[in-house]
Amino acid sequence: PQGPEEAKAFINAFLKRSMPKMKNEAIQDVLTRKAVVLEHYSKKKAKQKRKKPKGFTAKQRRELRLFEIEPEQQRYTLFLPLHELWKQYIRDLCHGLKPDAQPYMVQGKLLKADLHGAIVTVTKSRCPSYVGITGIILQEFKHVFKIITKDDKLKVVPKLHNVFSLEIDGFISYIYGSKFQLRASERSAKKFKLKGTIDL
Repeated sequence: PQGPEEAKAFINAFLKRSMPKMKNEAIQDVLTRKAVVLEHYSKKKAKQKRKKPKGFTAKQRRELRLFEIEPEQQRYTLFLPLHELWKQYIRDLCHGLKPDAQPYMVQGKLLKADLHGAIVTVTKSRCPSYVGITGIILQEFKHVFKIITKDDKLKVVPKLHNVFSLEIDGFISYIYGSKFQLRASERSAKKFKLKGTIDL
């Protein structure tokens, strides 16, 4: 245990270190008060602004050819596993596709589903050369589908003025491309309205 004099000397030394800008007389004056506020200089940390990562522009993506499928990869058999994955995805999305499932419920799910990997057929078209094209959807853009056919040909089919049929587990759904001109990411949030008759 320290004596009174030692305690006083310790406090004086401590206050002198803690308040280097104050003189001894001022420190003694502070000791007569009930509370002592020690000086503390905290370094303010500069807030670093987080930079958002910038993606590629559309022009840069075209120049880098990010979405182009190489000719040696344009083989139908290469994408059959993708179709099998898509079928399992749709079954999970529609809770099994049971025979007693309501057709409008399945149709509503398919309208918002990702179609990459689906096998579609062009059933109606204003351009007769498109009718009958069947294949796996490899890429979906706002205005076109890129489809790989069984004879390993990559077809670019516009959505406008075309009707596509899609079959899975006995359910056949028809897609009117003119009302389907959306990107896949935008389509998932869109509310589709029921219409009685739709023209090409």
